[in-house]
Amino acid sequence: MWSFGFDATTGATIWATIALVIFIGIVVYFGVPKTIGKMLDDRIKKIETDLAEAEALRAEAKALLEDYSRRREEAEKEAEDIVTAAREEAFRLTAEAKSSLEAMVARREKAVADKIAQAEAQAVSEVRARSADLAVAAARVLLEKQVATKGDVLVDQAIKDVAARLN
Repeated sequence: MWSFGFDATTGATIWATIALVIFIGIVVYFGVPKTIGKMLDDRIKKIETDLAEAEALRAEAKALLEDYSRRREEAEKEAEDIVTAAREEAFRLTAEAKSSLEAMVARREKAVADKIAQAEAQAVSEVRARSADLAVAAARVLLEKQVATKGDVLVDQAIKDVAARLN
């Protein structure tokens, strides 16, 4: 073919260069660089949109994290307050139970002391009644013995004492 007076390799190189220039001309004529540029611009816009969306999501995630951290701290504080209130309530109930127990023990001690005093009084009363019964029985036995031996003299003496008192 046409080698332009050069060896075959150089001629092929020249024809390859001419074909490349023609190809580039055709590509430019049909607007392929504009299409490629538009595709790249669209891709850049999509990437920018994705980055903006990612930044918005990151900001939203950060806000959620701060909100959850604040809620967690509030929940921990509330739990601590509940534990403190429960502890105070337990101390108060313990104190009330202690005072209630002390009052109950005092009432029981007083009731026992009253029962003991009542039992003592009843025992003393029973002892006195038994003593009186024994004294009456002893007096009866003694009087029976004396009446049997000195009965007439005692009756005469009693009559004299009554007559002397009446006069």
